[in-house]
Amino acid sequence: MSASIFDLEREGLDAVESRLHISRREFLQFCATVAATLGLPAGAEAAVAEAVESAKRPSVIWLHFQECTGCSESLLRAEHPTLEKLILDVISLDYHETLMVAAGHQAEAARKAAMAANKGKYVLVIEGAIPTRENGIYCKVGGQTAIELTKECAADAAAVIAIGSCASWGGMPSTVPSIDGADSSPTGSAGVAQILGKPVVTIPGCPPNPYNFLATVVHFLTFGSLPAVDKLGRPLFAYGRLIHENCERRAHFDAGRFAMQFGDEGHRKGYCLYKLGCKGPETYANCPSIGFGDAGENNWPVGCGHPCIGCTEQGIGFTKPIHGMAKMLNVAPPLQYPRIDETIGKGSNFASAAALAAIAGAAAGGAAMLARNLGLSHQAAEQEKSKDAQPKAEA
Repeated sequence: MSASIFDLEREGLDAVESRLHISRREFLQFCATVAATLGLPAGAEAAVAEAVESAKRPSVIWLHFQECTGCSESLLRAEHPTLEKLILDVISLDYHETLMVAAGHQAEAARKAAMAANKGKYVLVIEGAIPTRENGIYCKVGGQTAIELTKECAADAAAVIAIGSCASWGGMPSTVPSIDGADSSPTGSAGVAQILGKPVVTIPGCPPNPYNFLATVVHFLTFGSLPAVDKLGRPLFAYGRLIHENCERRAHFDAGRFAMQFGDEGHRKGYCLYKLGCKGPETYANCPSIGFGDAGENNWPVGCGHPCIGCTEQGIGFTKPIHGMAKMLNVAPPLQYPRIDETIGKGSNFASAAALAAIAGAAAGGAAMLARNLGLSHQAAEQEKSKDAQPKAEA
């Protein structure tokens, strides 16, 4: 008798359990989490599971340029299941300078062989900014500049992903020094899209959350295309909402409760960090929703008591002072909230006192009219009740 669909499904899950060294329950939970992260409709986890089980692993070429390797380090520190096991079985990581055993000519030969064998099908991932000054001589790998390598590897790639803020738009290496006459970084660092002259998928962050990268790759594996992105190339499922909208401290912001100094009572009670320079109101990312590593969703800067520095946003992260005030993109604090530079001890002038008295008088007058109207309506209601209580005259 032929095997039933349930037997085949169990065989597929058993194979996944053996290959990825995780239980079937963990695997199905992972697929459901990825589907939810991507904002896919109910039931899409089945398509994700089928793709991971049976689809051919896409070849991945991962290049490193001006960076600290923090993006790769973040990728390797994900848990449940450990992401390095999962990602190395979901994709075929054919070139990664930090993780591969080969070095020198052997490493470059592996890269070129993988590109030739998977022409038009491999995924190119770039970590780090690309120097452009003096024809890019500030970063060379195997005798080629970062500019040359980027263009060569992108030519036949099925998809290009810039991981981290450095690759997305230049990040910290692109910071302009505060010296007279400086108009760019010392090496002229730029993002991948600027070098290629076309849009690419960007996953900014310093470092980015590894699950944003994983969900992007699994989307490509499942549907044969990359997820929807915004005008900056960022996947909408991860960068479609402001941090401020999902922050666990948002209720304190709405109630006007702010930490004014590090270590003060408000800071210890978990009040909003807006006045300490939190850039959450102008930064798009899902940091408060999924957190980092294996310490729960509070394991991110604001959850740990430090303001968001806006590392996913060009012109904010590494540009604005860490404790400078953020620009509110969707809602401003009510006017009755004290300003960060509230004047103290100077008293008020005659005009402001008169204005305050006028406002108070208007409020008092309004309250009096409201009380009067309520009294009249109550009186009218009582009269109506007394009429209804009187016996009706006989016809």
